[in-house]
Amino acid sequence: MKKKIAIIGAGPGGLTAAMILSKRGYEVDVYEKEGHVWGRNSRLTLSDRYHFDVGPTFLLMKDILDEVFEFAWAKSSDYLDFEKIDPMYELHFNDKVVPMTSDYAAMRETIARMFPGEEKWFDTYISYEEKRLQRMYPCLKADYGNAGSILKNSWNLLRVLPYLSLGKSIYDVLGSYFKSEELKLCFTFQAKYLGMSPWNCPGFFSMLAYAEHKYGIYHTTGWLSQISEAMKKVAEKNGAKIHLNSPVKKVMTKNKKATGIELMSGEIKSYDSVVVNADFGHAMTHLFEEKDVAKYSTEKLNKKGFSCSTYMIYLALDKVYDLPFHSIYFAKNYRENLQVIHDHKEIQKDDFSFYIRNASVVDKTLAPEGHSGIYVLVPMSNLRSNDNWEIKKEEWYKNIIETLKNRAGLQDIESHIVDSVAITPADWEKRGVYLGATFNLAHTIDQMLYFRPHNQFECVGNCYLVWGGTHPGSGLPTIYESARIVSDLIDTNK
Repeated sequence: MKKKIAIIGAGPGGLTAAMILSKRGYEVDVYEKEGHVWGRNSRLTLSDRYHFDVGPTFLLMKDILDEVFEFAWAKSSDYLDFEKIDPMYELHFNDKVVPMTSDYAAMRETIARMFPGEEKWFDTYISYEEKRLQRMYPCLKADYGNAGSILKNSWNLLRVLPYLSLGKSIYDVLGSYFKSEELKLCFTFQAKYLGMSPWNCPGFFSMLAYAEHKYGIYHTTGWLSQISEAMKKVAEKNGAKIHLNSPVKKVMTKNKKATGIELMSGEIKSYDSVVVNADFGHAMTHLFEEKDVAKYSTEKLNKKGFSCSTYMIYLALDKVYDLPFHSIYFAKNYRENLQVIHDHKEIQKDDFSFYIRNASVVDKTLAPEGHSGIYVLVPMSNLRSNDNWEIKKEEWYKNIIETLKNRAGLQDIESHIVDSVAITPADWEKRGVYLGATFNLAHTIDQMLYFRPHNQFECVGNCYLVWGGTHPGSGLPTIYESARIVSDLIDTNK
């Protein structure tokens, strides 16, 4: 008799698990509260014609996505059109703009031209970080749910120890390669993918920038949420059932083991195992009885480190600006800007960092001809700052528009806005993001591997976790890996 699996949430992790488990012969039901799949990898449409990705804006380490499709006996290229983005992005400093490319020779030439003499250290960086990623990657693919799993992976853990750069931040690590402050930031700002500062983020994450330069970054035609749509098709082809508009009230338990789910409608469904694909803090405070997850009570969650949040603006425009696909503008005092966010204070309105995605220059399906959609992200403190976003939402919207005019050179942008939406840290929390921390639990040493919530949930038996708040961490590639780990665990425990 087929074992029955309930998956709560049709985000990237839940859909990956649904694809794999249904192909392995399990009876899989996915319950999604919205009327569509996507999860955090969702999309937004303005005025019925302008389309935006709400969350992630590019795909890193595409081979991991290809691999999880293969686990489900499918090819990602049969469902998705991929476009490699190169140059990957432009980095804007006070006095220069640095184009970053995954073309090794071109990147080396750019460094030689803009930072003379530093190009030889780029060679050293690539050589060493390749070894770091090779050693670290097997550790990220493994489960660390108990002492036995740690022992099983002890050889890989021992091999990676010299490459962990313990006691060092990403910024410290890059300081061992480059002298130029700006060049260090070119290879450390990726800490923001984890919602952290380069001065606080563990040194071994220096491999993030290396992964970009080694493998490149990709866009999927239509928007990145097309990946979720493709996964839905594969999962359904393999026999999984996707239940939309079906919010789950809680995970049902008996003797500290999951027995099924209760829907908001009051209907109770029995299952052999439950997979939770939800923001970790939100799941702990909404989907479980507090007695079952005492280890992660609200009081204990509030002692944990969480990532920063973001203020987002999505602008539908009747004009296409001559901007690259990705642009990042650094605050004049970048370190102070990030420290203020880390300390849960309000950033300066006249000096902050921001990111612009101008996807219409590559993907013509996202807006009418001659029109475009621009996505702007500003890192902010999570809700531990106690900011009143009901008051500040409009204030910050106007401030960001002025900054786009002054720093990004979009002087006439206000006259070309057809429609717009802003999302604040408080809005993120309303969307089920605990504390509005858009990158989930912080990726500090004491919250990684065994010290991160386990894929086989340690508080409730027959229950498994996939998402950025669990091992191996946030970001699409690692979320896909968390779902693969969970699928293997369910297989092992059957």
